[in-house]
Order: sequence, then structure tokens, then C-alpha cells
Amino acid sequence: MSDKSIIFFDGVCNLCNGAVNFVIDRDPNAYFKLAPLQSEIAKQYLGEEKAEQLDSIVLFENGKLYQKSSAALRISRKLAGGWPLVYTFIIIPPFIRDFFYDIIARNRYKWFGKEDSCRLATPDIKERFLE
Repeated sequence: MSDKSIIFFDGVCNLCNGAVNFVIDRDPNAYFKLAPLQSEIAKQYLGEEKAEQLDSIVLFENGKLYQKSSAALRISRKLAGGWPLVYTFIIIPPFIRDFFYDIIARNRYKWFGKEDSCRLATPDIKERFLE
């Protein structure tokens, strides 16, 4: 697993599940592995208390954790097509980027909806999910 990065996401959030599908469609080499924040693997990597408190996408890469806009921008660097260009927004200070990220995160259930349980991986993408 050392050559893979893990994206932890809110497994009941429709926006987050859409973002996961977006990544899967643009990650032909399966660089990223995926796990819901509600999973046991997330608790192992993040700690049980922290995993339950997060309302953000989290990227575990090269032994480091990235959250919010920093995670999203680092993910964009590895996607196919023109998406690595989005990483140039990393020059914007995190407090500015995360201000907008937090507005979306706080309203994600209201704007995009919520499922009753975490998504189940389909057989064709099951190997990308850690749990």
C-alpha cells in the first residue's frame, strides 16, 4: 500500500460520493485507494475520535494527512486530463481556500442530500475501496 494514497470521504454525503466517482473516472491507474470516514480503516489512520469529527475530505499521502482544500488540490494533481492545472490554486493561502471549502462542507447535506448508509462499491471498482 505504500505506493498508494488513500482518500477518506464522508460515505453518506451525496456530494462526497459524487466527488469519489469523479476521481475514479479520472484515475485510470488507480493511484488512489478510497475509504469512508465512517470505516474502521479511517479510524486506524485518523484515530476514532478524529474520524468521527471530520466534515472534510482527507488525503493520506506519503505518510502525511491533508484536509479540506489542500487535500482536494493534491488529489487534482494525480488526475488525468487538465485537472493537474487546478493544483496551481495551492498558491492561494489555505485560510482563504478553506473559507470557501468550509461553506460548502457545512451545507453539503442541505444542498446535495445525504444517504442513510455508506455507499457500496460495485464489483468493477471494489478493488479501489479499502473497506
